[in-house]
Amino acid sequence: EPKRKAAFGSVGRRIPYRILHVINQDGESLGNMHRAEALKLMDQHDLKLVLLRENAEPPVYRLMTGQQIHEEQLKRAEKKKASPKPGMYVKELSFSSAIAKNDLETKTKQIAQWIEKKYHVKVTIRQAK
Repeated sequence: EPKRKAAFGSVGRRIPYRILHVINQDGESLGNMHRAEALKLMDQHDLKLVLLRENAEPPVYRLMTGQQIHEEQLKRAEKKKASPKPGMYVKELSFSSAIAKNDLETKTKQIAQWIEKKYHVKVTIRQAK
């Protein structure tokens, strides 16, 4: 069974890195420290260590309360929901200027549905002969 990834970084005591850059719950940098020091600090203040940036050298961890972790997960979920899905957000519609009234109403309803789904809609009107 594959491991499920947390919403962001790792939370808790399992830290694979020896040296970490730690940020406290107020957002102030505490500098680089050994994993054992960071865990001791975490236990003293009853907080959790959350991985923010793994690619940095050394990796950046932040001390957070359970409430802060929950709020951060909600923010990231909202941001992911708001971002458009690749390749699915442009709809194009073209019709003649001599279009019948019923056809125009149908296409207008379709455009309204696409806009509700947050698609970008491109409409082209061709001149009738």
